[in-house]
Amino acid sequence: MQLVIGTKSWSTWSLRPWLALKRTGQPFEERLIRLRWDGAADAIRSVSASGKVPVLRDGDETIWDSLAICEYLNERFPEARLWPADAAARGVARSVTAEMHSSFQALRSACPMDLALRTTAELDTATAADVRRIVILWRECRRRFGGDGPWLFGAWSIADAFYAPVATRFRSYGVDLAAHGDDGTAAAYVATALSDPDFLSWEADALAEDPEPATGPARL
Repeated sequence: MQLVIGTKSWSTWSLRPWLALKRTGQPFEERLIRLRWDGAADAIRSVSASGKVPVLRDGDETIWDSLAICEYLNERFPEARLWPADAAARGVARSVTAEMHSSFQALRSACPMDLALRTTAELDTATAADVRRIVILWRECRRRFGGDGPWLFGAWSIADAFYAPVATRFRSYGVDLAAHGDDGTAAAYVATALSDPDFLSWEADALAEDPEPATGPARL
C-alpha cells in the first residue's frame, strides 16, 4: 500500500488516515507531496483525480478522501477494530467523525494546523462557538463511552484520528478550553492525543521538514 500525503506540519486531512493506517499495523509506503510550493498542484494531480491529498493506493484500488480511506481500512483490516465494537458507541463515533469531516469551518479558517506554531489567539464569535461544540462532543463521548480507556470511546478509534488535528490547533493557538465549557475532560483528551506515539512520530517528521517559499494555499 501507498499513502500519498501533504506537508505534515499543515495537512490535517493527511494526518487522519495516516494515524488510522498506523493503527492497522500494516506496512505501507508513504509518499509526501509538499503543499504550497511550486509544482505541488501538478504533483497532486498526477496521483489524484480530485486534485487533493490524501490518496491511498492498494494494489489496483485508489481511494481518496480522508474518511473514505479510513472506512476502507476498517473493512480491509477488521482485526484492527478501527471503530468501537458496541453498536451504540459505533453510531455516535461515526456521527462525531462525520461532523468533524463536514463542519467547524470557522475553526479551520481562523486556526489552521501548524505544528510549529505557539501563540495565543483571540477567537471570533463563530470560532468560539466551534470550540464550545467540540468541548461538548468530547465531554459527552468520554462520559458515555470512555470508561475503558483515555480515548473518546475508551479504545482508540477513527474518531480520535479525526480530532487529533483539533487537539494540535488548541495547543498551537493557546485556546483556553475552560473558558469554553470544559471541566477538565477536553484538556485531558488533548494531552492524550498529543502524547500518542504515532502522533509524536508524525510531529517529529513535520518539525524536521525543510521550509521552501510558499506559492499558494494548501487544503488544510
